[in-house]
Amino acid sequence: MKVNAKNILFIDIETVPQYKCFEDVPVNIQDLWIKKTSATIKQDEDVEKTYQRAGIFAEFGKIICISAGFIHKKNDKNIFRIKSFYGDDERKILSEFNENLIKFSEQYRHNIKLCAHNGKEFDFPYIARRMLINKVKLPAILKVGGKKPWEVPFLDTMELWRFGDYKNYTSLNLMATLFDIQSPKDDIDGSMVADVYYSQNNVERIAQYCEKDVFTVALLYLRLTETDLKLEINNN
Repeated sequence: MKVNAKNILFIDIETVPQYKCFEDVPVNIQDLWIKKTSATIKQDEDVEKTYQRAGIFAEFGKIICISAGFIHKKNDKNIFRIKSFYGDDERKILSEFNENLIKFSEQYRHNIKLCAHNGKEFDFPYIARRMLINKVKLPAILKVGGKKPWEVPFLDTMELWRFGDYKNYTSLNLMATLFDIQSPKDDIDGSMVADVYYSQNNVERIAQYCEKDVFTVALLYLRLTETDLKLEINNN
């Protein structure tokens, strides 16, 4: 059954390691990181360098930005509205996002979906795990334990592109290029986020990048589902 695009909240998150460098990590967490990565990291690889990947793991990383966008009809135009929650206080970010997520869900009588690129393997579980760690109550939409696959309210543009083929990962940048959508990586990309955050202390720049990703995901979803909607962006 086709989903009404106006009932979808498109999201993207940006994550970084919990600490700027490995030597700042508490000793017990250092040991756990080494055990976590011992099977996948080369023995001669510097641990400081490998720790820069910690942001991709919910157990060792943290969320510094969540951007969320939805389609809003106004004066016969389809306006794409985006709001970002970002900063140094992860619990505050998650709490504010949670409050807005609940309001959005109530507005559509709880008949909404979440959509992200690779969201089922990264964004959605990462948010849920970090909420639990930060003692933020999980919203109903993220409580998917025990649900049947068709009951889970998650959409994933990468999964839509797979058509049942699970062999390859296809980046958002590649898909944007294929579908002639302006790349969201025109300033920074995911590999640069930790440096921009810790070395440049510029979380606003990261939020702008995250918002571009969200808009790209929305445009890509419309193309993949052959939905004929023209969007105008509004960041307010």
